Amino acid sequence: MNIGVLFVPQQEAWVVERMGKFHRILEPGLNFLIPLLDRIRYVQSLKEIVINVPEQSAVTLDNVTLQIDGVLYLRVMDPYKASYGVEDPEYAVTQLAQTTMRSELGKLSLDRVFRERESLNANIVDAINQASDCWGIRCLRYEIKDIHVPPRVKESMQMQVEAERRKRAMVLESEGTRESAINVAEGQKQAQILASEAEKAEQINKAAGEANAVLVKARAKAEAIQLLAAALAQQHGSAAASLSVAEQYVSAFSKLAKDSNTVLLPANAGDVTNMVAQALGIYTTLTKPQAVKTQEEMSPAHEEPQSPATPVLKAEQASSS
Repeated sequence: MNIGVLFVPQQEAWVVERMGKFHRILEPGLNFLIPLLDRIRYVQSLKEIVINVPEQSAVTLDNVTLQIDGVLYLRVMDPYKASYGVEDPEYAVTQLAQTTMRSELGKLSLDRVFRERESLNANIVDAINQASDCWGIRCLRYEIKDIHVPPRVKESMQMQVEAERRKRAMVLESEGTRESAINVAEGQKQAQILASEAEKAEQINKAAGEANAVLVKARAKAEAIQLLAAALAQQHGSAAASLSVAEQYVSAFSKLAKDSNTVLLPANAGDVTNMVAQALGIYTTLTKPQAVKTQEEMSPAHEEPQSPATPVLKAEQASSS
């Protein structure tokens, strides 16, 4: 009843009619009206309103029937339009949300419905705001609560998930096997490389050792030859050489017929003196050209006295002849 003085609560808008026609909207606080002429026709709440959207069926793009419900959050932005633009704003928005949800679900396949819930909610909110602008109501957000899938479809989805998990497990196992084989092959490759490098180093060291051994043997032999030549050049050197040749002949004669039954012997194999004389004759024949060459190169002014070994060599040559 209008008594002329009214107190309007905060976050509420009272629509006043004067003689059946819209007059004004009362602001929160103290307000004065004319009794009998002014009347409170509508009371609109300016708070955020939560509306449960009933469960409904919707068909997806791949012809799967879903049972889906949601929650709608809206607010009255213009009390005049909300009062005179539509008879029941909440009911109108609820019906609009259901029809928009069915329309948006028909554009998506079943898999995309679960993956793109956020984009689906945003599309529903945009569609509701476009239609409810003339009602003075603004939809703040829409949230899908539950999506119920038919039992057979649910079973097939579970089988698909299990198959996908088995596939990923097999892929991971095959990747592990491949990595293991690669690691083993890489290890074998490195082992072969190291073994070849070690063999190469061993061959190089062995060759270097053999070369050094040949050089040492050659130097030792050269020194032995030099010592032997010096010894032969001394007095009684030929007698010492004859003794050495005789000893080697006796040692070789004692080893005959040990390695093989076929032996070729000279007619006078037992005559040691003759064999020694022949060996010394060969040595003298080989050393004579070298001595002649040396004498020709020497200058007459630097002639040296005759070596004491020369008479010995002449006597041995006479005896051998």
